[in-house]
Amino acid sequence: MKFLALMIGSMAMLAAGTAFGAEYKFKLAHEVAVDSTQHLAATRFAKLVKERTNGNIEISIFPNSGLGPAQQALNLLRGGSIEIIQSGSTTFNGVVGETTALELPFLFRDAEHAYHVLDGKVGQGLLDKLAPHGIQGLAFLENGWREMTNSRHPIRSHEDIKGLKIRTTPNPFHIQAFQLLGANPVPMAYAELYPALETGAVDAQEHPLPVLWAAKFYEVQKHLTLTHHAYSPLILVMNKPKFDKLSPEYQTILVEAARETATYQRDLNAKQVAEILTGLKAAGMEVIEEIDTTQLRQVVEEPLRKSFADKYGMDLLDAIAAEK
Repeated sequence: MKFLALMIGSMAMLAAGTAFGAEYKFKLAHEVAVDSTQHLAATRFAKLVKERTNGNIEISIFPNSGLGPAQQALNLLRGGSIEIIQSGSTTFNGVVGETTALELPFLFRDAEHAYHVLDGKVGQGLLDKLAPHGIQGLAFLENGWREMTNSRHPIRSHEDIKGLKIRTTPNPFHIQAFQLLGANPVPMAYAELYPALETGAVDAQEHPLPVLWAAKFYEVQKHLTLTHHAYSPLILVMNKPKFDKLSPEYQTILVEAARETATYQRDLNAKQVAEILTGLKAAGMEVIEEIDTTQLRQVVEEPLRKSFADKYGMDLLDAIAAEK
């Protein structure tokens, strides 16, 4: 695939050392395979930071949950053992409960709406809420639009979701959504998902196409439906005490490099979708590209918003809806 060449080029540039060594050496952990736009994003971020600090900040990347599953990696970051992680917004739900809003089904109208929200005042407000917990939010990257796969039958309507044992994130509103649709949601760490699908412990899963492709879920799932039921942000964060010890110049470099990386990765994902779909079909997946989501929305939208508002109020949801 075309993005493989980008990955190799980015890794090669990252490998180029400096003559005198780095003043700061940081570890960056993420959960997915090296054959992914998330890994490309990590290498791009590390490259930009290294170049703009003249080699004084060097970031080593640990993909594929190499430093532990998401929650473990976040705990290690807060403890200072890992300096930087990028992980889905669900990873941060236990720290800042309002982040549960970001993956509510049918929250965002389209990708541009999501980007305006996440890159603007609303997104910055959520990143700022991480600070008291020892986490410096840098930027929102992208998992992408979540689609459904399963091993049992094609999903052509909301009725076909009933009875499926589906892996979900721990986000309580994700769990509630699939309960409302009649499925049996099973919260599970991403690192445990492939073997669970392979053994039949779960029938189904829902992830964006770049994650689906990189994880090779097509090897253990037969049916894909482009439900586009929720947008899934990725958050790039750093240990705040270590961030605070950096010079203002280096702090600015990290934040600006993170934001540029977000734009770079979003563009990669958009270009990659058609290529991935072709690859999935060639791998034997049955792909349903169009589905009327009206019924899905009618079943889940209002109950989930009420559940969120009961716990956190409506201000955040109203601000997201008001964003152009």
